[in-house]
Amino acid sequence: MRVAPKDPAASAWYLRPFFWNQKRKYGRVLDAALAWARSPRLFLGVALLYGMIDRRNSPIEPALRSLVTVRVSQLNWCAFCVDLNSETLLKRGVGEDKVAALADWRDSELFSAREQAALAYAEAMTGEGVGVHDTHFAALKEHFDEDAIVELTGLIAFQNLSSRFNSALKVPAQGFCHIPAIEQEIARDQDRQ
Repeated sequence: MRVAPKDPAASAWYLRPFFWNQKRKYGRVLDAALAWARSPRLFLGVALLYGMIDRRNSPIEPALRSLVTVRVSQLNWCAFCVDLNSETLLKRGVGEDKVAALADWRDSELFSAREQAALAYAEAMTGEGVGVHDTHFAALKEHFDEDAIVELTGLIAFQNLSSRFNSALKVPAQGFCHIPAIEQEIARDQDRQ
């Protein structure tokens, strides 16, 4: 990492529940959290925002949310995010073949029209010099109502924030996802930085 991780014991007291939850969920505190912990209030704001985005009653189903976060992470060369979000995608019931095909989703028959519309929109919001066009929005409106489009837009914007933060600070993958194609992609992402 380009910055030293903050020792959880030396972090602000109000971050300790987040660290406890990560240990419970992942078996350890995540390196990205220890980077964010260098700015406790910023960490708190980002964590609360993520909680609002990745909630049970979101109009975007969990597997699609994870598909989008992995794709944005790939585009931003965030090895940590690709690793963690790919593992979450698997836990949300998406098969290894689909996870491995995500970087080339346009050439795969594994993705539904709804998923394709969301992924195209994510790429348009993420890619430099691309931008969102009316055609992206028209494709979204075939599969999502306006509330869901706002949720999807917030999710993509958040994942851009998170993956660009982690990529810039060179937060490493932590070995969550063990699909060979994803592990190769993570290694390439780490080499690019």
